[in-house]
Amino acid sequence: MITGGTDIGSLSVESVVFEADRGMIGYSIVLTGANSRKSSEVSLEQALSSGRVKRTDVSYIVSTGCGREISGFADESITEITCLAKGVHYLFPDCRTIIDIGGQDTKVINVDERGRVTGFDMNDKCAAGTGRFLEVMAMALNVDLEAMGERSLHFKEDIEISSLCTVFAESEVVSLVSEGREVEDILHALNKAVADRTVSLLERGRPGGKIAMTGGVAKNLGVVRAIEERLGKSMMVYHEPQIVGALGAALIAKERMEG
Repeated sequence: MITGGTDIGSLSVESVVFEADRGMIGYSIVLTGANSRKSSEVSLEQALSSGRVKRTDVSYIVSTGCGREISGFADESITEITCLAKGVHYLFPDCRTIIDIGGQDTKVINVDERGRVTGFDMNDKCAAGTGRFLEVMAMALNVDLEAMGERSLHFKEDIEISSLCTVFAESEVVSLVSEGREVEDILHALNKAVADRTVSLLERGRPGGKIAMTGGVAKNLGVVRAIEERLGKSMMVYHEPQIVGALGAALIAKERMEG
């Protein structure tokens, strides 16, 4: 039995193909672009290709993410909160708190020993401290987005970014560059600012137990390290943290077929 999950986000679309006996057999990540419906189709086809299966082999597909309702191929749509909890529980059964930083929002999700959601908090009113924030800062510094985390680890001077508003922070970054500050120092300051906002959101809820981090920003080692330093504990991060929501959707699809 083969099932699929597609997470249609604001900046990227992830798809996972799951086989009951072998587990995850294929996945893909594509940019959402201007046409999220088309991007979701492309993502699914790439995931099927990587898993070497055909669309007709897939028994059930669940869509999730902010664009989950626009999918033309999904049998059902489920909220990303539920799908993230399902995916993290499959990967890290001991996890009790999930931090997910995506393109436009940050979520903190509490789960029980069965992976069921017991509470969550979400910053979805502003893109500050999200993937979009870091993307804008990377462009302002002319730095590859995927290199931000690694480069920030080589900072020499510990400086501060006072604002997380994307517009004001960009102005601060430009000013710091004109002052001759090192790029690595500025990147470190930006990652710290994201970590501070994330931990503040986390502390509003009921953080406890082991923590996992998901979403595209979990690929930024500088942000991960900064959050861990503030929490005083390490977090669990899957090697491809962007696909966890799509994995959870595929797992729910599997449960639907079994049920």
